[in-house]
Amino acid sequence: MNPVHVGLLGVLLLVILLFSRLPVAFCMALVGLLGFGYLVSPTAALNITVKDFYTVYSSYDLTVVPLFVFMGQILFCSGISRKLYDAAYRWVGHYKGGLAMATIGACAGFSAICGSTNATAATMASVALPEMKRLKYRDELATGVVASGGSLGILIPPSVIFIVYGIQTEQSIGKLFMAGILPGILLSILFILTIYIWVSLRPEIAPLVEKQSLKTRIKSLTGLVEVIILFVLVMSGLFLGIFTPTEAGAVGAFGGLVIPLIRKQLSLEGFRDALYSSTRTTCMIFMIVAGATVFGHFLAVTTIPSTLSGWVVELPLPPWAIMIVVMFFFLIGGCFMDALGMILLTIPIFYPVAVALGYDPIWFGVVIVLVTELGVITPPVGINVYVVSGIARGVPLEVIFKGTFPFVLTLITYIVIMIFFPQIALFLPSLLAY
Repeated sequence: MNPVHVGLLGVLLLVILLFSRLPVAFCMALVGLLGFGYLVSPTAALNITVKDFYTVYSSYDLTVVPLFVFMGQILFCSGISRKLYDAAYRWVGHYKGGLAMATIGACAGFSAICGSTNATAATMASVALPEMKRLKYRDELATGVVASGGSLGILIPPSVIFIVYGIQTEQSIGKLFMAGILPGILLSILFILTIYIWVSLRPEIAPLVEKQSLKTRIKSLTGLVEVIILFVLVMSGLFLGIFTPTEAGAVGAFGGLVIPLIRKQLSLEGFRDALYSSTRTTCMIFMIVAGATVFGHFLAVTTIPSTLSGWVVELPLPPWAIMIVVMFFFLIGGCFMDALGMILLTIPIFYPVAVALGYDPIWFGVVIVLVTELGVITPPVGINVYVVSGIARGVPLEVIFKGTFPFVLTLITYIVIMIFFPQIALFLPSLLAY
């Protein structure tokens, strides 16, 4: 068999292993090891696997991952997620679908300190679902909003996906962070608009609630102080070139620890839980990156990335049509895999295609994150839907998927807009000081 055939068999084996529910990291590392060993030699495969794992776990660039993860976990354990939801509820709760809108706002705020779609969905499900159920919101609206709003976790910086994408493609992490801000804000607004239209058409799914006094609403903003301070500090440092991404992560982690301590909002048990969760999440991310690196070396020797890139570029289609085909592959894969694993698996294949077509690598990072967001809320295996289902016990999966459908339409529309108007993502990065 020639290398391309071996590569295709390797991809097929990987898909089979993923369906067996083995961890993504182990699947990619195993297929990469076996494939590289077959095409080169067993000794070379073992050597490059050991080297890849050592390189990943000793990488200075990846130090930024545990720092931002720790910042998010500390603020979560100090109760910031409930304050975000409470503030959003006080301000917009009295509008049509106000609690659902508040959930989107809280998801956006929590995303600014979390960086994970699953964690955002799980956190907001535990905070928002009981409130919406108490006020008799229909299950399809309540669960659909939480699952869809959770997808903002990988778009609004500091996003772990952007960090890993930047390292894998040698792009500026600071520029990627900046590129996610405007698309994240605009998508949050579109989600809120989607809720408003949905509830206007079907008022019975979201009963109105009492309007809060101005004094109460202003008082609720004090719960946002921690998030605003940290977000402005980290992003302004990156924007002005004062911090490198790793230094920004260190500043964020330090601030995330000091602020709750000063306000006496962090217990010893909460600190211990934050350390445990941060360590577990970081190890998972590093394992996925290491496994993807091994698999990437296997793909490189199969010549599939360069062959596919050359073939796609020569197709008698305009670049935007080719990009839509590429996005379709990301969408299908996102239905079955974790967002990080999906992006790491496909970067070696499709990144050269995007570059060859003349697309900006920063823009491409934002768009594939958007498509991956779509994958986590679409059947058959929308990861966020299963996360919400585990918390909203008694709500059938088909009800949750039905609730995500309006947001799927919004995301598809938004991705098309992004393809034709790339400056939405590229405007802020163009202003960076480096």
